Amino acid sequence: MSLLVVGLSHRSAPVSVLERASLNADAQLKLLQDTVAAEPAAEAAVLATCNRIELYADVDKFHAGVAELSTLLAQHSGVGLEELTPHLYVHYEDRAVHHLFSVACGLDSMVVGEGQILGQIKDSLARAQDLHTAGRLLNDLFQQALRVGKRAHSETGIDRAGQSLVTFGLEQLSAGADVQRWARGKKALVIGAGSMSSLAAATLARSGVAEIVVANRTFERAERLAQILSEGDDTDVLARAVPMDSVPVELTRADVAVSCTGATGLVLTADDVAAAVEGRTGAPPVEPAAAGRPAEDTAVRAAAETPLPGAGAATAGDENCPLDLSAVPSGFSVMGEAAVAGMDAATLEQHGAWAAGGTAVDRPRETGRPGLEADAELIGALAATATRVGRVPERRRPEPVAEVPRPEPVLFVLDLAMPRDVDAAVHRLAGARLVDIESLADASADAPMAADVDMVRRIVADEVAAFGAAQRAARITPTVVALRSMAAEVVAGEIARLEGRLPGLDDKHRAEITQTVKRVVDKLLHAPTVRVKQLAAEPGGAGYADALRTLFDLDQETVASVSRAGNSTTTEKNRGPA
Repeated sequence: MSLLVVGLSHRSAPVSVLERASLNADAQLKLLQDTVAAEPAAEAAVLATCNRIELYADVDKFHAGVAELSTLLAQHSGVGLEELTPHLYVHYEDRAVHHLFSVACGLDSMVVGEGQILGQIKDSLARAQDLHTAGRLLNDLFQQALRVGKRAHSETGIDRAGQSLVTFGLEQLSAGADVQRWARGKKALVIGAGSMSSLAAATLARSGVAEIVVANRTFERAERLAQILSEGDDTDVLARAVPMDSVPVELTRADVAVSCTGATGLVLTADDVAAAVEGRTGAPPVEPAAAGRPAEDTAVRAAAETPLPGAGAATAGDENCPLDLSAVPSGFSVMGEAAVAGMDAATLEQHGAWAAGGTAVDRPRETGRPGLEADAELIGALAATATRVGRVPERRRPEPVAEVPRPEPVLFVLDLAMPRDVDAAVHRLAGARLVDIESLADASADAPMAADVDMVRRIVADEVAAFGAAQRAARITPTVVALRSMAAEVVAGEIARLEGRLPGLDDKHRAEITQTVKRVVDKLLHAPTVRVKQLAAEPGGAGYADALRTLFDLDQETVASVSRAGNSTTTEKNRGPA
């Protein structure tokens, strides 16, 4: 059997796909059950966070396993397989181990170094254990991932390379200002009472907000979180709980709103936020309009939209033209737009009369090019427009349009949910600033990496090698145990035969003979079994177990029964908290 992981994350898929593919608690349980019921998989675990969905399994066939796990992810996420497949990644055996260890250390997080992922990995393992979908491999893998993550945080400064998603989100809300100075004295509304919302509430409390209101569908959980915040030794924040139907009113009072629920639909619509902003400012929030020149009248716009003759080479026949050719850029005909753009009305009228009189030198008409009559008609129209508005509209590159400065926000909204809790249209509302998972992903792409990241990568590489060696050695353990069991049976059989031949053998001599025979067998088996474990731990050492079974003619079912017993013991031993 071999480890396989199939998943998608903020690195492989846009937030819109992650949002649609997110799995609630019930969907995760069903996915685990269906995975272990599938033919290629013997064990399964799901790691689902706000920016990743990964399915881990112990499979006996790589290609069949990838196909089955991809199909199951598509079925349970509700995203079609064809749409989901381009965003999926696959890791196998050592690469799968390396991936999970990197995730546990925060190297693959949206905010590098954040430690929340350790709790999520722990929850994932507990869920698989409760459903009995985690056997020896996944128990060992996830337990080791937790130890590697803790080691990375204790032995390096990876915590300095990043922070929690909550802290990073608050930094984005404050637009780079000091979060504590920005948050001091503000009133906050926290929607949801789960782990992420609780972390957000605690972070806001430590940042110095004056008040925190907690809203949750289960009011008792909101009350419990509010009580914890109020009784905290390191803060003096005023905290209270409200039911979910009080959110619109509380939103009007709040300066900061953080939402992270398990809802499948929107918790805050754009209208909700607009009403809250209007309640604070007295003016409806609208998308800032561009500030440019006053709109030209209909005649100017019509003239500007009328196709002008194409520019061609100036000819000597233009010598009778009343226009000042010295003011015309070289290389353009006086019939073209460069000649007439910006000219005054009187000059254009003279040019129109000149063109209509046919005093210009005749030249062959180009295919598809208007004749002099059309030129004269157009120039006359431009002259009439110039008479009314005082100038001819120029058909040149549009000037840059100045934008009206966006007003300072009065409501800051942080959406940490996946799928989103807050309507993305809030981004366009003046008076509100929204930071969500998508904008956090964009901001984190340019976040600097700390030097400690290299140290963590070395730790991950060492731990992957150690885990691989331990797993390879563990694979041969059932064979070694079966070999020693067979040797013990041989010793017992020979002692029984000896007793038949020497019925008068007393207990003392019988015990001495038995111990001697056992020591001989142990000494004969010691060096080969120790050496075979060492060889099996090296890359490519999987074949030594097969060689041992063949050389000693070990029963395959006996080896398998030892493996099953070991798996059962490991599962029960690891069922407690990590």
